[in-house]
Amino acid sequence: MGEMKNTVAVLGAGIVGVSCALELQRRGFDVTVFDRLAPGRETSYGNAGVIARSSLMPFNHPGLWSSLPRLLKNQSASFRYNPRFVAKNLPWALKFLSNTRTAVFHETTAALDALIRLSTQEHRRLLCEAGAAHRLRTSGWLFLYRSEESFLGSQLSRDTFAKFGIATQALDARELAQLEPHLKPLFPRALWIQDSLSVDSPGQVVEAYARLFVARGGRIRQASIGGLHRQGTDAWRVTEDAGTVHEASRVVLALGPWTKEFAKKSLGLSVPMAFERGYHMHYRAAGGASLGRPVYDTGGGYVLSPMEQGLRLSTGVQLTDLEAPKNLAQLDLAEQAAREAFPIEDRLEKEPWLGSRPTLPDSRPIIGECPGHAGLWLAFGHQHIGFNTGPGSAALLASMMAGEACAFDPAPFRPSRFIG
Repeated sequence: MGEMKNTVAVLGAGIVGVSCALELQRRGFDVTVFDRLAPGRETSYGNAGVIARSSLMPFNHPGLWSSLPRLLKNQSASFRYNPRFVAKNLPWALKFLSNTRTAVFHETTAALDALIRLSTQEHRRLLCEAGAAHRLRTSGWLFLYRSEESFLGSQLSRDTFAKFGIATQALDARELAQLEPHLKPLFPRALWIQDSLSVDSPGQVVEAYARLFVARGGRIRQASIGGLHRQGTDAWRVTEDAGTVHEASRVVLALGPWTKEFAKKSLGLSVPMAFERGYHMHYRAAGGASLGRPVYDTGGGYVLSPMEQGLRLSTGVQLTDLEAPKNLAQLDLAEQAAREAFPIEDRLEKEPWLGSRPTLPDSRPIIGECPGHAGLWLAFGHQHIGFNTGPGSAALLASMMAGEACAFDPAPFRPSRFIG
């Protein structure tokens, strides 16, 4: 049993799962990763590639109430919802809204700031170790405002950034033009988030981390998992759909949006998770134009990021079922808004990419051991910022699994908030 004691099965090969595998491996665990697809091909593939401390602002902040009447009209590029999905998940929606309270907001921003700071440091280390440092940009990113009023309306965000010492610079139209000369003169104000990073291909970064894990002796099984069961007091059994069974002394559940159904089916656990779907499409810049960093058009409801594949246009939030058919209304609106702001050519892909961000009612992930299930460790629910916070989540989880002191108090991420 001595050898068995050190074995870990990580379910999920997105940024969170792969980061957990690397961190556990670094601490001497014998790790196998399981996923139906190759690493970094699901939710981790499609984001804006931003690693930014400004992402500590949750969607359910105290200012949400003032914009709720507009959002509920269900016509904006930044937020859409499927009424049937919301009705079916009403307890989640009400809890999500109740967490706009100032006290919860303060706890969430402090917890996410600590997690993002740790994660940024871990990303820098891993990018170097994985030979992917060339993908890193240190030029920050920009929040763009289409009116003076919308800039003034972002006071809560700016106050929060200042509170946590996030380096920003407010820009007028002239200063913005100096920084990004190819943006059209549409924005009277901008906020430059200076101490943030971005990468030119999040999917390739996850793949590089996975290669590093394998080079160091780790194993990746590309297989669908049919079940997870406790085997006696010291082991877990992971069963592939094809019937192959693997045993491990501990399991890390890091299946992102698929965690909800898997946890219910395999373990009878109820996870209060909703799905914030987002789409992306790539474009070439017209006439030799370029962007030096990702930009977030706050009025247009999209992010435009310079990527290896072209300029990636990422949409806002669509609350709907995980397997719901595509609804491209948001992408069409976002593209229209992006064309007003920047010279882009036709779409580079026939089909847009879509992914679902797994969101818990307080906009914080679950990181820790599952109550009542010894040896089952949880790392999921990272909403929009999984790529941003994956390596930090892994460092926190691995410290707890190894019985070591954590870099900071993990209590705000404890599973017992929602499970057990």
